Amino acid sequence: MFAKVYSAVPRGVEALRVQVEVDARPGLPMLSVVGLPDPAVREARERVLAAIRHLGCQLDTKSIVVNLSPAEERKEGAILDLAIATGVLIAAGLVPGGTPEAWLLGELSLDGTLQPVRGVLPIVEAAVAAGAAVVLPLDNRREAAVVHGARLLPAASLDEVVRHLRGERPLPEIRGGDGHLEPAPDVAPADLSEVAGQEHAKRALEIAAAGAHHLLFLGPPGAGKTMLAQRLPGILPPLDEAEALATTKVYSVAPGEPRPQGLITRRPFRAPHHTISAAGLAGGGTLPRPGEVSLAHNGVLFLDEITEFRRDVLEVLRQPMESGRVMIARAAGSLTFPARFQLAAAANPCPCGHLGDPRRECRCTPPEVRRYRARLSGPLLDRIDLQLEVPAVPYRDLARGGSGEASEAVRERVVAARARQAQRLAGTGRRTNAELSPSEVRRWCAPDAEGERLLELAMSKLALSARAIHRILRVARTIADLEGAAHLAARHVAEGIAYRSLDRLVAG
Repeated sequence: MFAKVYSAVPRGVEALRVQVEVDARPGLPMLSVVGLPDPAVREARERVLAAIRHLGCQLDTKSIVVNLSPAEERKEGAILDLAIATGVLIAAGLVPGGTPEAWLLGELSLDGTLQPVRGVLPIVEAAVAAGAAVVLPLDNRREAAVVHGARLLPAASLDEVVRHLRGERPLPEIRGGDGHLEPAPDVAPADLSEVAGQEHAKRALEIAAAGAHHLLFLGPPGAGKTMLAQRLPGILPPLDEAEALATTKVYSVAPGEPRPQGLITRRPFRAPHHTISAAGLAGGGTLPRPGEVSLAHNGVLFLDEITEFRRDVLEVLRQPMESGRVMIARAAGSLTFPARFQLAAAANPCPCGHLGDPRRECRCTPPEVRRYRARLSGPLLDRIDLQLEVPAVPYRDLARGGSGEASEAVRERVVAARARQAQRLAGTGRRTNAELSPSEVRRWCAPDAEGERLLELAMSKLALSARAIHRILRVARTIADLEGAAHLAARHVAEGIAYRSLDRLVAG
């Protein structure tokens, strides 16, 4: 007999529908799987046979071939177990009735229990587009239920699926889009009011949040660079529904990360160690998986001691910082992951960390300082809009403690500035000033005459590139948006220039 059922496997943050064809004929007992299965799929043979035996069914007189179509696409993981087992049971005549219309997802234990799998969210989205229901493990139901229009049939075991197909005990149907949210953590997010002093850096943090600009803090150890960066997510606007769904999809397919228990509603904050590899940062591996830049999608990627990262590792940031996505190419094909993150980085001014610190003497030679800073390439620095020095905090500020504005008050201004940008950029496909193209910079970031003179002087004195000038104008536009100003004035440009500390240091 012949049977055909449907399933899917994740492809990056998309899904590939898989047609599972099963042919069962009398003969020597065997079960072979063809159609470019990876080792985990080939091992499904043993799991499927054990689970079917646990049902009390026998396949001792059947020679079974399973084909996974399209055959030219490699299939990974154990997500096809349930579809293979169901197809085998139908082809062997052990489950009566026609071919089930739903897509079947799930890993099988040897006793037939369905285990949760990765990548359910993009697969359910694809099933909704195809008009299909989805049979899936019980533990994946909250994750899948965030997709509007989804028809979900959660099951705990292969036995429940068999009873459903026989019409003995139909699986309960769940409709997606009921707003299943990830439980809020017990710990309150870090607040900006806890930071003592550093008013200039707090201002830069607010501008970065308002325009989605990348940010670099340069200062001695203990100046509060990390403390400031950790508070950036708390002043960013809340995720909207589309952003939340896109972020949740990344975590749905990412091995080693907690499986989403609903829609992720807080912006990610990722802080990888400086020993990370290029594949760990950008993504990769034999079976491509998202890296830190994708796990920070719609959130913050914090690189502490950025000059300690290998230069080749840092260079992989250039593409996603510009395009908002990262492409991973392998011999079997290429995958694209979203990577629209906001970079927040921190660095010491020199190898010992005390250059310019009045409290301690710096013993680094000028060549050592130049080599240390050269670890950050010019093209990478050009992509960081805000670069500022963060000096050590004076004792009087430390003794006074955190006394500035709370994150909530700053976030209100940020949200208002983002709303002005969204209105201005409506219909362009962009939402923030950090995304402005050169033509849009010329259209919306034209300064007044005094501002033009300041830019000309800065380009001459600091040897700024055209990209750096565009960055300054984008930052100036954000400063004006925070004020509610329609046009760029010289003061906005001057403040934008002030946030190019490394350009000033190199020119000096």
